[in-house]
Amino acid sequence: MNFQGFSEDDFDVFAVEGLDERMDALKENIRPKLEFLGEHFKEFLTQKTGSDIYYHVAKHARRKVNPPDDTWVAFGNSKRGYKKLPHFQIGLFGSHVFVWFAVIYESPVKEALGHKLHEKADEILRDIPNSFEWSIDHTKPETLSHSDLTEESFKKITNRLSEIKKAEILCGITLGDDDPAVKDGEVLIDRIEEAFTTLLPLYELSMELYEQKV
Repeated sequence: MNFQGFSEDDFDVFAVEGLDERMDALKENIRPKLEFLGEHFKEFLTQKTGSDIYYHVAKHARRKVNPPDDTWVAFGNSKRGYKKLPHFQIGLFGSHVFVWFAVIYESPVKEALGHKLHEKADEILRDIPNSFEWSIDHTKPETLSHSDLTEESFKKITNRLSEIKKAEILCGITLGDDDPAVKDGEVLIDRIEEAFTTLLPLYELSMELYEQKV
C-alpha cells in the first residue's frame, strides 16, 4: 500500500449518518490505512521496546445503534488484546488524528501508575514536550495541553487515576484535520515515530508496574 496519510474523505466518515452506513465508509476508507500503520508500527515498537508487539484494529463490534465517533489501531505486547495493558494508539476523530500512550480504565495498573506519576510529577512535567497533550477519557476528543499543566493540576490527574474506577490517562500528540502532516504519509509516519519514541519512558514505567501486578 502506498500510504498517503489521511484525507478529507477519511475525516468526513464521522459525519455519515447511521451505524451501518458509517461502518461501511470506515471499513472502505480508514481501516486499510490503520492496517498499514499497524504493520509498520508493530515492527517499530517491537524494536523500540525489545518485546514482541502486536496490533489490534478497532472493530466496533459491540455497537448496535450509535455509530462510532472515532476509530484506531492499538499496540500492545499481547496477541489476545490490549485494553488491560499499557499500550499505544493511532486513530482519528472527525476533527483530528491522535497518537497516544494510554492506560485506560480496564487496566489493573491504574492505581500503582497514578501513585508513581504523582511521585515523578516534576520529572514528567520537565521531560514531556510542551507541544504534547493529555487526555483523561479516550472516548472524547477534548485534550489538555501539556504546556498548560502545573504540578498541582497534573497531580489532580494522577490522583484521579489512582482513586476513580473509570479514570484513564493518555499522553501524546494530536494533529488537526487541516495539518499538512496528516495528508503526507511520510511526514505523518515520522511524526508518529518521534511521538512514540518520546512516550517510550512512560510505557516502560507502566509495563514495569504491570508486570509486578500480574
